[in-house]
Amino acid sequence: MGLGGCIILIAAGAILTFATDWDMQGVNLDLVGIIFMIVGLIGVATFSSIAKRRRVVVPPTTPVVTEEQRSRGGYSDGYGA
Repeated sequence: MGLGGCIILIAAGAILTFATDWDMQGVNLDLVGIIFMIVGLIGVATFSSIAKRRRVVVPPTTPVVTEEQRSRGGYSDGYGA
């Protein structure tokens, strides 16, 4: 489940908990909404911790130029010197 799914779970749970007054026999919709919100928050926390691990920044490697390469101008047959 991605970040969007977690946000949808949180929104659906909030709607069930705070915006509805339905009564179903045998089902407490307020509790179902709270469970959806908790599962969504756990998903967001898990997703963000995994995404944080993926963002490892590797420093770019710069080419090493030796003095010999600079004096020749990059030509190996002597015409550039």
